[in-house]
Amino acid sequence: MRDNQGRPDDAIKPALFLPHQDQPLGHIITLLNKSPGYSVTPELLHMAKKTNDPAQRRDQAIRFFSATYYQKASEFSDILTATFPPGSPGAASIREAENVRLRFEAYMQMFDLSCKVWRLAPHNPLYQATMAHNRLFNPALPADTEVLGFEPDWNASSMETEVS
Repeated sequence: MRDNQGRPDDAIKPALFLPHQDQPLGHIITLLNKSPGYSVTPELLHMAKKTNDPAQRRDQAIRFFSATYYQKASEFSDILTATFPPGSPGAASIREAENVRLRFEAYMQMFDLSCKVWRLAPHNPLYQATMAHNRLFNPALPADTEVLGFEPDWNASSMETEVS
């Protein structure tokens, strides 16, 4: 988070594969969200409302996420989330597939996650957390942005280390 000034890197941008496809549909930016019991969504919303200056908002967000936010794995949901533009044909293809593979490759590791796809409704806590997080970095995010959830099937997923 600190090293890239909040910009996404390969560690959070997996290749997304539709079923029975050898080539990825593309790469998406995923978020790891706190479970609802550990939600920091109110804090994220407060940060966004404190200033209209995008640079200040970004700096506050980077400090917040770089501190202790990611310290306790037990506080996070297994469901990864990603945003898509309203009416996105890619999001429609992903929803229609119902199950996809996300392949993360970074830091000499590869995770290939088989995931069930969920379309998250605006009242869903993970939808709200995703939108609050992303608005800290992109305040112009449309209100009707689509948020998809990706729930890994750990038994059908794999990991490799020492990937070059």
